[in-house]
Formats: sequence, C-alpha cells, structure tokens
Amino acid sequence: MNVLLDNRGLILDGFVQTLYVSGLSAVICLVVGTLLAVLRVSPLPPLRWFGTAYVTIVRNTPLVLVFILVVHGLPELGLHGSFFTRAVIALSTYTSAFVCEIVRSGILTVPAGQAEAARALGMTFGQNLRLVIMPQALRAVVPPLASVLIALVKNSAVAEAFGVLELTGTMDRLVNENANALLAIFLAVAALYVLVTLGISAVFRLLERQGAKA
Repeated sequence: MNVLLDNRGLILDGFVQTLYVSGLSAVICLVVGTLLAVLRVSPLPPLRWFGTAYVTIVRNTPLVLVFILVVHGLPELGLHGSFFTRAVIALSTYTSAFVCEIVRSGILTVPAGQAEAARALGMTFGQNLRLVIMPQALRAVVPPLASVLIALVKNSAVAEAFGVLELTGTMDRLVNENANALLAIFLAVAALYVLVTLGISAVFRLLERQGAKA
C-alpha cells in the first residue's frame, strides 16, 4: 500500500491520460462510424464500395498493425503530431469500423416500409435518414455500442507500447521500480479499468431506458 500511496499522483496521471485517449477516440469513432454506416447504405455504389472496403480492411487488421501504420507511417507522409494524437487516430480508425457495422445493423432493423413511406412523402435520402431511420436505429444499437466502447478503453492499453504513458504504461513503470508490490499495483490498475467500464455500462443502461420510454 505504501507504494500506491507514494505514487498516487503518477497513477492518477496515467488514469487521466487513459480517460483522455479513450474519451477523444470514442467521440471520433462514434461520428466516423455513423458516417461510414450511412455510406454503406447509400444509394450511390461508389460510396457503398468505399464504406465496405474500409470496414473489411480495418476489421480484419490487428490493432497493433493499425498503431504501427499510424504512429510510424504518418510522419513518413509529413504528418507529424504527438504520440497522444497518433494514438487517438489509431484507436478511432480501428474502432470506427466496428461502430459502423453496429449502426448499419440498427439501420437494417427499421422496417423498409417506413423508408418507402418517407420517400413517397417526398423526403430526400438525407431527410429520410435523419428524421425517420436514424432515431430508431440508434435506440436499437445502444447495448452493442456500450460493448464496443468498453473494448476501446481496454484497447487503449496498446498506446503504452507507442510512447503514451497511460494507465498500463504507468503500471509497467511502477512494477519495474517496485517488483515486490506487483500484486498491489496490478489490483489498483485493474480496479481503475473496472471503474471506467462500469461507468460506461451505467451510462448506456440509462440511455437504453430513456430510449425505451421514447
């Protein structure tokens, strides 16, 4: 316990860094993933092909390879940024593909007759999506989206291998300096991850209940 108390500032900094990486990545991947889902159901073949290609390639690529491509590949293209920024880009790029498929599955649950009725009323594709389909689709995909965001938080640990001192990186540093306190450090870090995932689950359960009432 003395090790944890003496290094509580370092652990807190790693925890906050994990929240920053995960939070920014979550916002970006929810937006990008939803846009990709729209592309996948678009009436324009080139847009559907692009969305399908993105999801197929990214979903079947290991996260570590996505990190390597972003962290080491972007500077080769002249796009420089901090390791934190590149970690957010890598996590967002990877998780967006999974968000896309979840949102697309929600879109497909909306009865086709509703979309046809909207078209008969003169609505455009965009209006149909915004006013008729997406409100129903998003309510249907709340539980699986929670699972994806929980996975994102756990996947943020990969950022430690690429220079971001988040919670897992902090644990490695403390274990190297205090090998005799391995169990206490591990339990403390694991408890913080559990705290975040339970918080995400609670928020999405609330959203699911609110959606059921709507």
